[in-house]
Amino acid sequence: KVAAHGVNAVQIRTGGFCHLDAAMVTKGLNAMDLRDLDLIIIENVGNLVCPAEFDTGAIKNAMILSVPEGDDKPLKYPLMFTVSQALVVNKIDYLTTEDFDIDALRTRALSLNPDLDIFEVSCKTGQGIEEWVDWLRKELETFLA
Repeated sequence: KVAAHGVNAVQIRTGGFCHLDAAMVTKGLNAMDLRDLDLIIIENVGNLVCPAEFDTGAIKNAMILSVPEGDDKPLKYPLMFTVSQALVVNKIDYLTTEDFDIDALRTRALSLNPDLDIFEVSCKTGQGIEEWVDWLRKELETFLA
């Protein structure tokens, strides 16, 4: 889907594993022309357990949690929250219809990782997207400096 929009993308097959690792990502990167790229986004696969346990070689980790998945995920999958630098809470427009306590999620996530940056976004309405993109830009500028 991403490549259909003109984005340079490579699909990496995990061979049945529930996660990507650095060797798999390296193979994918070797299939790309990296000369003009400043940012590479690795979309890992699987649940909230396996991807957190394996190093992909990423410099920053962000996890996406959607409101319908529930606010209890930090209790069930603490490792994912401790290895991430950003948490993107997507489908924030569902807060009025779902039994989801955003304050409880924040408290739980920050108790595991006080440095976690949390973004409340809605891809449907665009709410919070600018703040998320600004964070990405800032992190990229810091890395490239």
